[in-house]
Amino acid sequence: MSQTILKIEGMTCNHCKMRAEKALQGVSGVESVNVDLANKEAIVTGDAERADLVKAVVNAGYSVKD
Repeated sequence: MSQTILKIEGMTCNHCKMRAEKALQGVSGVESVNVDLANKEAIVTGDAERADLVKAVVNAGYSVKD
């Protein structure tokens, strides 16, 4: 099982944090998600592909920095 860290742009409040978490949890292969609003990053544990995680974040209305 691996860990992926995504730098997420556009989150401004707790609602944004929860929306990003929910989007990431919906990706196949994700075991757990921890979104840190202050650091604007998500730590995702599981076997999901990075591209699928990025797509979920973008579809939720945010962007991911490389």
